[in-house]
Amino acid sequence: MQCGVCSGSCPSGRHTSLNIRKIIRNAARTTDVIRDEQLWMCTTCYNCQERCPRNIDIVDSVLVIRTIAVREGIMLKEHRKVSELLIEYGHAVPIDNNNRKKRTELGLDEVPETVHKYPDGLEEVKTLLESCGFDELLETVTEN
Repeated sequence: MQCGVCSGSCPSGRHTSLNIRKIIRNAARTTDVIRDEQLWMCTTCYNCQERCPRNIDIVDSVLVIRTIAVREGIMLKEHRKVSELLIEYGHAVPIDNNNRKKRTELGLDEVPETVHKYPDGLEEVKTLLESCGFDELLETVTEN
């Protein structure tokens, strides 16, 4: 059954080349799917998985495929950059004056509940990432 509910539900598919149905279909046919840039366009919103009439674990499958890709040294340069920022700063989103202003306008705290607000937590984040081998895994990655 290829009903297309997953692709039709995908917000990333409206703005990128992502065809989530094609990714899952190709994963059943070939290991080459780990080299497909579309794999990294999924934002893991779970819309497709929640709406799938066959209850296929689509996003969970994407995450497993990504894990295999990373273990094979494959990751988009943008994802590598986010990972590097996470390792270095404990957070991948910059909190500059523009972001502070936007957060305040939205009624949020000026700084989110991250290491931006609790800088002492940065060492704990780094220890956690190191303890699970995230830093070593990233060293094996070449940009796709």
